[in-house]
Amino acid sequence: MTPFAYSKPAGIDEAVRLAGPDSQFIAGGTNLVDLMKENLVRPKRLIDINALPLRNVETTAQGGLRIGALVSNADLAWHPEVERRYPLLSQALLSGASPQLRNMASAGGNLLQRTRCHYFYDSQVPCNKREPGSGCPARDGLNRYHALFGASDQCVAVHPSDFCVALAALDAEVVIIGPEGERRVPFGEFHRLPGDTPQQDTVLQAGELILAIELPGEDFSAHSAYLKLRDRASFAFALVSVAAALELEGNGQIRQARLALGGVAHKPWRRKEVEDGLIGSQATAERFAEAADQLLKDAQPLAHNGFKVELAKRAIVRALTTAAQGVRP
Repeated sequence: MTPFAYSKPAGIDEAVRLAGPDSQFIAGGTNLVDLMKENLVRPKRLIDINALPLRNVETTAQGGLRIGALVSNADLAWHPEVERRYPLLSQALLSGASPQLRNMASAGGNLLQRTRCHYFYDSQVPCNKREPGSGCPARDGLNRYHALFGASDQCVAVHPSDFCVALAALDAEVVIIGPEGERRVPFGEFHRLPGDTPQQDTVLQAGELILAIELPGEDFSAHSAYLKLRDRASFAFALVSVAAALELEGNGQIRQARLALGGVAHKPWRRKEVEDGLIGSQATAERFAEAADQLLKDAQPLAHNGFKVELAKRAIVRALTTAAQGVRP
């Protein structure tokens, strides 16, 4: 066993003071504990943040919703305000993991999940995300689950979260505190593409702690849908997922559109020009198919995941159609 120190601070300031480059915050531990068991991460100190006052879900002054970083996935999925105003978020949460894991996993921790790439989890093979400069065997190996967008020569892994895909579509913000004080990061900027530093998943700096996630007042409650396509119906990560949200005029014309893909990149994948292109159109399957073609035109499939291009196109049409109908899948 690799030894480590353990601390359980009573306050946020104390937690930040204890943190450093060789420490890890732990809440539910549903991903971190696995990584430690596999000897993939070796923190010198674990900082248990479960005593911190970060479990509230509150309405903001701007009419949105502030979600404390320690709210469990299960509590958040079934929260009355989330179900009523942000059903897209509830659907995404309930499509992920198992009930037992959702009871333990936290909102903040969900943002920090590491990739489920099998090469990353196999310490006997190289992985640039685990050991920078060692290589990426997934690029020429078994890459059925890997990226269509945003990959680099260094890494072709994908981000595993369902929750994050919905947050990206909803234009959430991440509230962070660290040694330099508090800051806010738009959700689309929180996760990084791999580039030459695939070991860095997010823009979090050493010692920074996620305090909350804030949702804007636009809830798209009448017309949204989350669709997850996977190899089995439960406890499996997405081959492709889609978070779709629409605001419609009375005549069926699209006033506003949001579209985010999961399972296809190092982060939830959006293209604002595709969303903007839907504005003013009628909410029809034909128009949605055109948007899907536009979104997927720059896909760069690997040897074993080319099927995901057509899968994603069909998923986009189905999710947008379901959202337009106002019926949950």
